[in-house]
Amino acid sequence: MKNLLFSIGFILIASTPLFAQSTSCTELLNYVERNGRSKGSVSSLSLYDSSWLSEVEAYTIEGNLAVVATITKNEYDMYGKKYVFCGIPSSNWDAFYYGTYDYGLSYGERFHKYIFDYVCECY
Repeated sequence: MKNLLFSIGFILIASTPLFAQSTSCTELLNYVERNGRSKGSVSSLSLYDSSWLSEVEAYTIEGNLAVVATITKNEYDMYGKKYVFCGIPSSNWDAFYYGTYDYGLSYGERFHKYIFDYVCECY
C-alpha cells in the first residue's frame, strides 16, 4: 500500500505542479533511488572541473525519467546535498549526458540548460 501511495505521489509530482507539495523531498529521493532503474550517471571523476556539481544519476521509474544530482555549496563541501529533478524528457538527459549538440559546454552548463528547470517541487 505504501509503495502504491509513493507511486501515485511520484506520478503526480512528475506530471503536475498542483500536487507537488504532497510528498517530502527525502521520501521522493529515497523512493527514486530504491525503485528506479539506472539509466546512466556522471561521476565526480567526470565532474572534476565543476565547483558545484559532484554527481548526477538518471533513473527511469514508472515510465518517467528522474535525475538525482549531488550539489555542493563550494569546493570545500565534501558531501553536498542531493536534489531530485522530475519529468525530464529523455532527449534532455541525452543532450546533457552526451553533449552532442553543445560542443564546448561543460557538464555544469549542460545541466543548467537541460535538467535544472525540472526540479521537483516537493517539501
